[in-house]
Amino acid sequence: MEYLVRMKVDLPSDLDPDLVATLLEQEREYSHQWQRAGKWTGLWRIVGEWANYSVFDVEDNDELHQILSGLPLFPYLEISVTPLAAHPSWLGESDPETGG
Repeated sequence: MEYLVRMKVDLPSDLDPDLVATLLEQEREYSHQWQRAGKWTGLWRIVGEWANYSVFDVEDNDELHQILSGLPLFPYLEISVTPLAAHPSWLGESDPETGG
């Protein structure tokens, strides 16, 4: 199942800068782990915001929740999730496993 996930970061202004640096490094490592595993398949910045759009390809809702709730910045994120479905007019590369 594929999901489009919008994540907006909202750190408190009084958060210790050393903690922020640590959280950002942990976030980077954590996201790289899921990208290498093929679960986090896309990541784009949103211009003008401290936010991103990500695409996840996971087994189910529970796996997505597990990944998102494990993010080091999770307590400071505003997250919205949109399930995705294939569009019949898409002319992009087909998936050899599904023929789609």
